[in-house]
Amino acid sequence: METYGGRRTQGERDAITVEIGYALCSAAFAAAVVFGAVAGPAYVFGLTGVVRSALVGAGAVLAVAVFAVRVVSVLVRFTRAGQPSQPGRTNPDS
Repeated sequence: METYGGRRTQGERDAITVEIGYALCSAAFAAAVVFGAVAGPAYVFGLTGVVRSALVGAGAVLAVAVFAVRVVSVLVRFTRAGQPSQPGRTNPDS
């Protein structure tokens, strides 16, 4: 996605929008899974008091961390991958 001072095309803007949406949705799913895995036992087994608070707190902190790491990793990978100048062509000489 190198524009060298020029404007992005509509296709490039659409690709960025789709990638941001994918990053947010996949990060939300991963965060929900982590929260459920860590805090789930507190709800399933009916734990109370300090143990429940600790599990829910740890689940929330880990879920936020997983969300942030997933969003950043997807978007960094997208910017490094680069887009083909001619979609559908795998060889520059073809």
